[in-house]
Parts: sequence; structure tokens; C-alpha cells
Amino acid sequence: MSIQKEASHRILQAGEEDMIRLWFENALLPDGWARAVTIGIAEGRIAEVATETARGDAQAFAGAAVPGLANLHSHAFQRGMAGLTERKGPAADSFWTWRETMYGFLERLTPDDVEAIAGQLYAEMLEAGFTSVGEFHYLHHGPDGAPYNDLGEMAGRIAAAAGATGIGLTLLPVYYEHGGFGGLPAGPGQRRFVNGSDRFLELVAQSRAAVRDLPGAVVGIAPHSLRAVTPEGLARVTEACPDGPIHIHVAEQVREVEDCLAWSGRRPVEFLMQSSQVDERWCLIHATHMTPQEIRDMAATGAVAGLCPVTEANLGDGIFEGVAFLQAGGRFGVGSDSNVRISLAEELRTLEYGQRLRDRARNCLAMSEGSTGRQVFDAACAGGARALGRETGRIAPGSSADLVRLTPDHPALVAASGDQWLDGWIFAGGNGCVADVWARGRHVVADGRHVGREAIAARFTAAMRGLSA
Repeated sequence: MSIQKEASHRILQAGEEDMIRLWFENALLPDGWARAVTIGIAEGRIAEVATETARGDAQAFAGAAVPGLANLHSHAFQRGMAGLTERKGPAADSFWTWRETMYGFLERLTPDDVEAIAGQLYAEMLEAGFTSVGEFHYLHHGPDGAPYNDLGEMAGRIAAAAGATGIGLTLLPVYYEHGGFGGLPAGPGQRRFVNGSDRFLELVAQSRAAVRDLPGAVVGIAPHSLRAVTPEGLARVTEACPDGPIHIHVAEQVREVEDCLAWSGRRPVEFLMQSSQVDERWCLIHATHMTPQEIRDMAATGAVAGLCPVTEANLGDGIFEGVAFLQAGGRFGVGSDSNVRISLAEELRTLEYGQRLRDRARNCLAMSEGSTGRQVFDAACAGGARALGRETGRIAPGSSADLVRLTPDHPALVAASGDQWLDGWIFAGGNGCVADVWARGRHVVADGRHVGREAIAARFTAAMRGLSA
């Protein structure tokens, strides 16, 4: 019996015994690749790591174990509209026309729909190698804009989907108060998002209650953007929430930059740097359109750039200045944002390929000689963990037991060794390279499929058919 098939019949769940021991032919540790690695897991964390070990009674796996990656930016409900916007309209299509379609889609979503869509999405993320997610959660209220009797109803549905699938959750309730720069009134399509600062802070408290029973869950805040919150509102909510991550959309679109200049005389990143105490707690989502000075200033704060290359390509946002940002010492992670496509490998590949297309060069994001896949993967692991406030991204004692097994059965990996495991997965393979995933020690993906996929998919299918009726 092969190692893989033997392992598939010996899956244990965290908590069934004091220690789970997994043995891998290869594993990527903080100081590099190692062979014959035994990893001990207890209470959702890595308790021990040993190299050059015999298999013993550990569950044995061929291939290579790498850290699970954090998906730092997601709008879960948008998975339900994937593919619905790929039609040309009567005028030029853009982010802004896409947004109107999105507003129309969310009008009918019930809490049951949101939970079903999020469950499908999170299972797909795990199958792709993402072991935690930053849910930038702004669909708070009923279709008429009135809060549910339980203000945290929708947050609870996100938490339920995370609990059912096993993905690690950093819940980021969104503060959305206005419809444009300078405190313009919100439009009808935004009414399900809107809260004043007092009600938003109550929502944060309700969000903490919603995730109380989720192991390792984190709650931060997400002021939506400078166009959706005033400087006074931004200052109030950040001061009232002195701990946890702070995420904000910024400089995604050229029109956003132009509107910010017209309102304030400053560009969005420039305005944020000068008006807020941006530091390592912050994650600036997109930050696509920055001047060289803004790039240097942002990098100096320690804030993470939250990049969503597949969505940014889908929406025509532009290309992040990744080379200059890394040269300035900047940190980044990746997210799937609109969730039009769920692929860890494709996010990293698209990020690198965008730089190549712009600069007409190769291996652009490698800041030193060696594997580009390894360098972008390591950077995204570290940046994603920081942005979500999670102890993940490393196979080391004390870290969350978030592991991904890459299989040697995939054509891109059959002869892999060392960093070729990552280069093959990111640039030549894809989701099919992922065979097994553990999130906080829970074996959630086996043989490439989420262990609860059938029930999750059935619920998603029923929800989508109901919405299309």
C-alpha cells in the first residue's frame, strides 16, 4: 500500500488523543527544507517538529508539507455572483459598472443564503491551500437597510460557515457610513452596509460574541474606505478599538484618486498617512495607485499591502507597484476579494506576471537570487499572518497547526525537490497540487476535497437556485 493510500485510511481529528503526529517526506521549515519531518500537534498548535525521523506510528504522507497561507481579503457573498458580470454593457465597463451589478445581486440575499455561499467559498479556499481568511464583512442589514433584530445576525452566519468548514477566521466588520468623499449620503445600493459610529461599535461587540466559540478567531475592524467614512469617524472607531487588525480599501481606482484630490487636495494614501497613525496593525487593501513617495511612506509604517491580483485584473484596477514596494522594505499578503476565482497559486502567479507584463522582465518580485515562487510565498505567508493577527504561516512550535500537503502525483511536481515544490505549484500547477490541508490541526481536506464538500455544495446549490428563481 502506498504512503498516500495508507494515510487516507488513518485520518485522525484534533482532540481524539493528546497529540497527533504527522510524518512528511519533505517540509518547509523556517530555516529551509527538511526531510523525514515529524510534526506533533496538540490543541490546534504545533507542539513539536523533528527532522530526519523514522515514520514510527505517525500518519505518513508523501510529498511536501508547507505552511497554510492566510487569505487576507474576502467578501464572501460575492462568490455567489462569480461569472455574472462578464457581459459588456451599452457603455464602457469598469469597476463602477461592476459595482452596480453587485448592488443588484445582494438585494435578495437572506442570512441563510449568505451562510450557504460563505460555506462553499471557505471549503474552496481550504482546497486551494488557504487555511485562514480575513472576512471584510459589510453586508450587515436587511434588504431595506433596517438592522436585523440581532445586529450581529450576518456576522453570526459568517462565523457559522467558518466553524462548519474549519477555516481560521479573522472577522473584520466594516464601518460604512457615507456614499462618497466628504460625507455624501449613501445610495440605495449601500443601505445594507450603513452604520453610524455608535451602532458600528455595537456591531463590533456583537461580532466578538459571534466568534466566541471559534478556536483561534480574531476580530478587527474595517473602515471601508476614505470615501465611505469621514476622517472624524475613522479616528473615532480606531481609537475605540485599540487592539486587533485594521483594514481599509485605498487607491484601488484612478477615479478614487481623482475624487480624493478634488475633495482634500491629497491622494488617498498620502491623506491616510498624514491623518491616521498607520502602523503594523493596518492592512491597506489594493493601494494600486501610489506615487514613489507614497510607496516609501507606506512601506516605512510596517503596514501590509493587501493585494488581490485576480480580482484587480478582473475589475481592471491596474497593477500594484510590487517591485518598488519590496525594494522599499514593504510587506504584502494576498486575498481573493470578489472571489471570482479561488486559487492561492493563481493569486501569487498573477501578482508576479503583472510585474513582468508591465516591466517586460522576468522574476521581478524575487529580491535575491533563487526561487521566485519561494520568495513570493514566504512574503505572502508572513504578510498575511501579520495582517490577520494570526500565529500562522510557519511550521514551528507554537504556531497554529495550519499545513498544506503538496502531492508528487501532480505532473508539475513529480520530480520536485526543495523550492521546486513551490515554483511548480505556483507557476505550473494550481489547486490540483493540493492533496491535504490541516487548519488548526483539523484535517479538513483529504485527497484534494473538503471532507464536508457534499453537504456544503448541496446547501450552496439550493441557495443559488432559489436566488435565480
